[in-house]
Amino acid sequence: MGCRNSKVLPEPPGDVQLDLVKKVDPPPPPQTDIYKHFIRGDGTRSKMGGAGGGGGDKAGSTSPNPALAHAATPTASAPPPKDPSDLSDPQRKKVAKYRAKFDPRVTAKYDIKALIGRGSFSRVVRVEHKSTRQPYAIKMIETRYREGREVCESELCVLRRVRHTNIIQLMEVFETAERVYMVMELATGGELFDRIIARGSFTERDATRVLQMVLDGVKYLHTLGITHRDLKPENLLYYHPGADSKIIITDFGLASSRKKGDECLMKTTCGTPEYIAPEILVRKPYTNAVDMWALGVISYILLSGTMPFEDDNRMRLYRQILKGKYSFSGEPWPSVSNLAKDFVERILTVDPSERLTAGQALKHPWIVSMAASSSMKNLQRCISQNLLKRASSRCHSTKSAQSTRSSRSTKSNKARRVREKELRELNRRYQQQYNG
Repeated sequence: MGCRNSKVLPEPPGDVQLDLVKKVDPPPPPQTDIYKHFIRGDGTRSKMGGAGGGGGDKAGSTSPNPALAHAATPTASAPPPKDPSDLSDPQRKKVAKYRAKFDPRVTAKYDIKALIGRGSFSRVVRVEHKSTRQPYAIKMIETRYREGREVCESELCVLRRVRHTNIIQLMEVFETAERVYMVMELATGGELFDRIIARGSFTERDATRVLQMVLDGVKYLHTLGITHRDLKPENLLYYHPGADSKIIITDFGLASSRKKGDECLMKTTCGTPEYIAPEILVRKPYTNAVDMWALGVISYILLSGTMPFEDDNRMRLYRQILKGKYSFSGEPWPSVSNLAKDFVERILTVDPSERLTAGQALKHPWIVSMAASSSMKNLQRCISQNLLKRASSRCHSTKSAQSTRSSRSTKSNKARRVREKELRELNRRYQQQYNG
């Protein structure tokens, strides 16, 4: 929610020839992976951030902030999409502009309703199937650019393989010489923390319900050899606005996808700074345990509305993460159970071999019992205050940074390479300490 943090993105190798995306209509059965030829080297992909240096496109969310768009299917409880005739003149012009860019094969099947998200090389629109009137999201990616192709390949490598209730579903794909159109389910429930702020009550039991769903999805991904590598609250969406909505994991632009028997270690440095695991920061080969570290950070935020590791200075932030030092001080931690704190501690462990796996985390007594022995105290007010306070602070610092950058012509790709250099310097200075 609120202002986003820029990602640490991988620098793709320059000596690799990328294949074009193939059209699939209709999609084959789940076990058929016609995109297997997209897997390259260690299976990593780079990802372009959204406008303003934030995260990548999230296909399909109807969140008020277009930068928060993701994809998933609505249910009957979701509000019906607005008719284009109800939109303002500027919005109608935007819709017409993007409709004109779509391939005729796409517009023959889908009515383009509204633009709901955008990134450096992609646009996300809300559409309606002409025959069934079912709403979907279409992510249009400009594949004439290398970065656009990589985003497309990374997501398709994963989405063509997965079928899970807590993971976003791909419906079909259209390909042209310069663009790829990914038709996905449409989410209408909004982001995880936006929902917490809006609701009147949130207890530890509610937190375990959320984490159970996310852990189920992550366990499934890891079983398939897929590592998300960018798990964070912005990528966890509610399926529909109802109180009984499930959570879905979205945004696989940084995911690594392996086949059974492939080498399980990864080397690419990527992710979002506050959620990056220590082993990535020191540039060691790493496993899917990095997803569990990110889930530990999410769990900490879910219970308090605050970050375990946070600093506007990247190097100081990375040093905090390497030390793995955080505290359970301040509100509402005195009201949080010891069992919940134990769950966080067993995941936020610097040594990845000591970290709980997704399967082990699902068997933790706090999760299994649905916090039955925990206090049922309502944590919502304190969590919401902390979340809103942080969002306000981050927005202020982001505006200041943008104002500073506006006088320079430095391109975003160059800025990302500078961050890569930061990690090299961090590695040089702290490798010995980390190993000791």
